[in-house]
Amino acid sequence: MSASVLYDAPGPKTRARSRLISYISFTVIVGAFVWLIVALALPRTTVNGVVLTGVFSPERWEFALDVQFWRRLLIDGLLMGTLRVAALAAVLAVLIGVAFSFGRTARSVVIRVPVAIILELFRGMPVLLMMLFILLVMRTNGYWAAVWALAVYNGAIIGEALRSGIAALPRGQREAGLSLGLTPFKTRMLIEFPQAFRQMLPIIVAQLVVLLKDTSLAYIVAYPEILRISQQLRDFYGSTTVSFSLFTIVLVIYLAVNLALSAFARWLARRPASASSISQADAHAIDLVATGADVVTDEDKNPFGDGRR
Repeated sequence: MSASVLYDAPGPKTRARSRLISYISFTVIVGAFVWLIVALALPRTTVNGVVLTGVFSPERWEFALDVQFWRRLLIDGLLMGTLRVAALAAVLAVLIGVAFSFGRTARSVVIRVPVAIILELFRGMPVLLMMLFILLVMRTNGYWAAVWALAVYNGAIIGEALRSGIAALPRGQREAGLSLGLTPFKTRMLIEFPQAFRQMLPIIVAQLVVLLKDTSLAYIVAYPEILRISQQLRDFYGSTTVSFSLFTIVLVIYLAVNLALSAFARWLARRPASASSISQADAHAIDLVATGADVVTDEDKNPFGDGRR
């Protein structure tokens, strides 16, 4: 009898055919990878008749021994360029996202409908167009154009994600908070929003990774981020010989930063929720809501409210 209800267990012929397909696929992939390495290592002739050495030739990587190269790329390009924009834009995007989520879930139509229209407008506008709009219409420099464009665009997406997280919570969470005497605002801040934020944290971090990659668009508004710095270094060291090497180095740096950010997000998601920022009474109320225990308020114990037991 099959252990699965979704498909039948494969028989001997099917397993043999699967192994054969796996061996062939593995061989094709390895062969294609080896062919790519060999093709890159061989000399090639450009359209102008110039013979270039293979990409693994030492002369194509000698520039990496220059200390000034790494200072320009890592400090001027990555730290003071890309990360400087991404850090401030990420903080602003989360704050804007929280504001959007509260506006989208407001009970008043006067607040909810305009916020929904503005949010959809920002979500639908391309980031590059938003950068150019801020740069040309608001007459800012490239740094602030990149920061605000990335913050507003990604804040709209984060706000929609948080709204979905709040809407996905069981209705009893809010009703239980209100029954404990919490105001609607405290119920949203202490019970609903922390749960929604924790559930949506992987999506928020994934969006922040997208934000980090979108900083390369600041190249268009003449902001010296890592991609623009690498283009300047390519022109300095020789565009015909170091282009592939620089491309590989920049790609590795982007991957390292994004993987570090993803690892930090996974570590953050595993941490228990902190209750240090709320009062002991509110924390006790939240625990009661989370555990589904019967709530007995002081008014229930003493309907006269004069301290008698």
